Amino acid sequence: MKNFLTGLVFMITIQFSFAQETTVGERVIKNAKDKTYGRGEQKGDETVDKALNKVEEGITGLFKKKDKKKKKEEAEQQEDRSEQSSDENQESKSQSSSSKKPVKSNSKFDFVAGEKELYFDNFERLAMGDFPAEFNTNASGEIVNVDGQFGKWLSMTKNGAFIPDNIKNLPENFTLEFEVGINTDPTNNYSGLGLNFTIKQQELMKDMFFSRGTSIVYLHPGAGEAAVYVNPSSGTAIENNVKMPQWDVDTNTNFVKISVWRQKGRLRVYANEDKLLDIPRFFSETTNYDFAFFRSFFGDCEVYLTNIRYAVASADTRNKLITEGRFVTNGILFDVNSDNIKPESGTVLKEIATTLQENSTVRVKIIGHTDSDGADAANLSLSQKRAVAVKTALSSFYGIESSRLETDGKGESQPLNKNATSAEKAQNRRVEFIKL
Repeated sequence: MKNFLTGLVFMITIQFSFAQETTVGERVIKNAKDKTYGRGEQKGDETVDKALNKVEEGITGLFKKKDKKKKKEEAEQQEDRSEQSSDENQESKSQSSSSKKPVKSNSKFDFVAGEKELYFDNFERLAMGDFPAEFNTNASGEIVNVDGQFGKWLSMTKNGAFIPDNIKNLPENFTLEFEVGINTDPTNNYSGLGLNFTIKQQELMKDMFFSRGTSIVYLHPGAGEAAVYVNPSSGTAIENNVKMPQWDVDTNTNFVKISVWRQKGRLRVYANEDKLLDIPRFFSETTNYDFAFFRSFFGDCEVYLTNIRYAVASADTRNKLITEGRFVTNGILFDVNSDNIKPESGTVLKEIATTLQENSTVRVKIIGHTDSDGADAANLSLSQKRAVAVKTALSSFYGIESSRLETDGKGESQPLNKNATSAEKAQNRRVEFIKL
């Protein structure tokens, strides 16, 4: 009996000590957090925040490790029971289960790349270390290669504006595409990478404190957010921000393709294949807008830019193919030296497929064209393979009978220009549809 009482006292003492340690641990976290006056967006606070998270994980992990294991086991048991139940019970249990995964929702990728290309630049013509003469800046930058990435990139090394001289007097309907990346975490301070659309020339050289008549898109990989700011000449300013997981250094997604589409007053912005922003009254002014990139980051970093494509928006696919008997597009894109169709080509392919579905007696010939880079024979073969790839996509994914589709390739034999610049070469990389 004596031994039993001794053991009982010992167990009670351990439990009381464990409870004290838990209370002390929780109090340490609370006091530390109180001294930081909340978690703001300043660099110092962000460092404290990360340190606090580690302390909190260490303390709570020490005292709650068994609880987490128990919750995991319960969740697994719940999942096993759910698999054995009827469909009706599965739905009910799924709705009430604490382990239910959140639903992810993405906006439809309805971007259509412009047909008439006004400017294209991938900086291939430039030597390493140069700055492109077609850009004006009050900052600094140079052409570089980036580890793990194809081609040459403009590295924007300092905060300021970067103005492409060939993107100005913006038409009412245009598209702007580019690839952008960053080499490190710049913290979530300052505004990030900016797309500055303004009616005032003097505003183009700014990277903050914009005046009226300016509309800005902010993309910040340090915060994983996109934002918009519209400051009209008259009326109330518009501000909004959204999450941007497609370009977020916290998840090591350091590179992204951005697509911008203007339709008169409306602006849509896409990251890879997701729509980020859709602003009906972004372009609020009646006069012409000009454009500039700018970077505004708190921490030291390099921001990379390449494959800039600016074009007047696409023509009416259905009208041209049916009424004119011919449709040519630069909107079907392929990987370099490959017949692999890029995902962003889906919208154009779907429009063509819809046209063929609505006109069931129409037959077409699909003709591939390339630029002049490489050997003639290789380009001819590549153009033929790309035409076949388009036929396969229309047949396999959109149900168009293959008997209605013929293919051919012309390689570089029918250029639209002299293939002298990157922009001219991009125009020659096209797919042609001829009504038979």
